[in-house]
Amino acid sequence: MPAATGRSEWLLLASLYSTQYLGLNFFVIALVAILRAEGAGLETLGLVYLLGLVWPLKLFWAPLIDRIRFPRFGHYRGWLLLTQSLLVATLLAIGQFSVVDDFAIVYALCFAVALIASTQDIAVDGLACRLLQPEQRGLGNGLQVAGGLIGNLLGGGLMLMMFPHIGWAGCMAALAGLTAISLFQLIVFHEPSWPETTARTARGLYRRAYDFWRKPGRGPWLMLLILVPAASGMAYSVVTPLLVDRGWGPGELGLTVNVFGSIAGLAAALATGWWIGKTTRRNALLQGVVVQIGAALSILPLVMGLGGDGIAIISVISYFLLYNPAAAVMSTLMMDRAAVESPATDFTLQFSIYQFAAIAAMALGAYLAGALGYAGLGFAATAAAVLAAFLAWIFRTDTTGTSA
Repeated sequence: MPAATGRSEWLLLASLYSTQYLGLNFFVIALVAILRAEGAGLETLGLVYLLGLVWPLKLFWAPLIDRIRFPRFGHYRGWLLLTQSLLVATLLAIGQFSVVDDFAIVYALCFAVALIASTQDIAVDGLACRLLQPEQRGLGNGLQVAGGLIGNLLGGGLMLMMFPHIGWAGCMAALAGLTAISLFQLIVFHEPSWPETTARTARGLYRRAYDFWRKPGRGPWLMLLILVPAASGMAYSVVTPLLVDRGWGPGELGLTVNVFGSIAGLAAALATGWWIGKTTRRNALLQGVVVQIGAALSILPLVMGLGGDGIAIISVISYFLLYNPAAAVMSTLMMDRAAVESPATDFTLQFSIYQFAAIAAMALGAYLAGALGYAGLGFAATAAAVLAAFLAWIFRTDTTGTSA
């Protein structure tokens, strides 16, 4: 069993989980707002959302992260030093091009950021699975979700607010500087020596990945991994376009969606992480997914055009407050199912599916909004949330997260 996680290790995990999302959140949120303001259609916005689909594909190279070691630098630390350095360099390169005039080049480099960040995510998940004891996983995964929200706050919120003042190149330089913080932490971090995996070849790890889904109870768990994030993904896909259509500028968007919303979600994620350690996994799952229904319902006034800006602000904050508990619980249950000998592979297998469902729902939601209208999409997201809650109610998992 690993030793108790120290303060410096908690700070490193928090930093890595935050900086990995900085670039991607800026692209998915700020870039969407910038393009929408330039008159881009919902179809183009859907193309930007598709950048996130790189992350679910990381399951195909996750076994290599478990297999390939860097004896001199540490197993997962070596991967993190490499990917964090590449993130800084690529973000700086993006700043040299115009987002409008050089969109093809910018999009290709954004794709590279998504690819590098997804590989970094595999390594940090593997490190977290090794470092955290079972009773620490709830807080650890609350921290993971909170890290994503900090990335959302800084990458999407602060940078979106600063964009009118420092421009595209300035935003990219700032994002690169923030990403470099984790790099300095990694330089002074000493990774413990872990035992080698039982599968000594990449082929053996891929075989483990296949066997993972053949275990009892994995079918219903797979359904939960798909349905739970689909509801929140559909709901979120129209928030930024709706607010832009209302005439909101970058400052208003950044402050409401990425600052107020992220702070609310961060508090909810950390509180949920604490709560997971105080209750059973089954209770945490059911409560988290039921609360998510409220997240889908919270955007209905927004999509139906009810109320003014005050109602819109309440809707956005409520959405972030109510969907994040389910995310923290689901990632904790994923970690419960990750074997010691292949933590990065097992966790990534599950989280990739979860992310794919969320990002695909966001991309699809942008298209469905055009066909069904904003209100129709809002009701579809609510129906998906209710179905997910029903599935969580009939799902069985014991205190340690093992499917029954």
